[in-house]
Amino acid sequence: MGASDLDLLSNFAEIDLAAPPSLATGAVRAHRVPLVIANAEALQGFGHIVADFAAGLVTIVTWPQPGWRPVVPGTGNEGGIVEDRFEMVRRGEVQHAVNHAVGRSYITGWFSDPATAAEDQAPRDTSRIYTHEANYHPDGGQIFSPLDGAAFVALLAKPGDDITPDDFVAFYCDGSFGLHIDPGVWHQPVFPVSERASFDNKQGRVHCCIAVDFITEFGCYLEVPLRR
Repeated sequence: MGASDLDLLSNFAEIDLAAPPSLATGAVRAHRVPLVIANAEALQGFGHIVADFAAGLVTIVTWPQPGWRPVVPGTGNEGGIVEDRFEMVRRGEVQHAVNHAVGRSYITGWFSDPATAAEDQAPRDTSRIYTHEANYHPDGGQIFSPLDGAAFVALLAKPGDDITPDDFVAFYCDGSFGLHIDPGVWHQPVFPVSERASFDNKQGRVHCCIAVDFITEFGCYLEVPLRR
């Protein structure tokens, strides 16, 4: 990931990432998310395991019928699929992600109090990460498949707009398989366990994002465990 990628930095949520609220001062709290080992049974309702990225199919949802006239068969789902690398890199105490498939970059979390986290300071604790946002795609799924067997954690919640922090689960994936996140399932870009990791990424070329900001809605960061 080069400097040009970092110039793309953006985020779906509404908070100012240059001055996120502090955990240390009590401005917000941390909500610990349970960690579950990912397997076919545990992932029901969230997604499914993808053993072969090349053969993995992304679920695409046809646009909803706005009135009584039906959607013409074969339309409303023609955007196709886009795929490329998703790069994750820890810079000091800040987690960055770059989605080359759609040309976007994100700060996805912090390894210390977000108010004081610095990219030029080595993190003291990488067993968990704080994040403030999640989103879902109502019109399609997404596949993350790790390169080089990199272990990762997927933060997920089942579909529905009336979610709370209690609805989120952290799924530990040992790096031996990829993951298809179903349409409508809340998620973040997956969190690598190591300092950096690359993923094959496949998703709808045209996709919609609906987001939740945990700070403005619930007064908390989600604390996501990264170790079993």
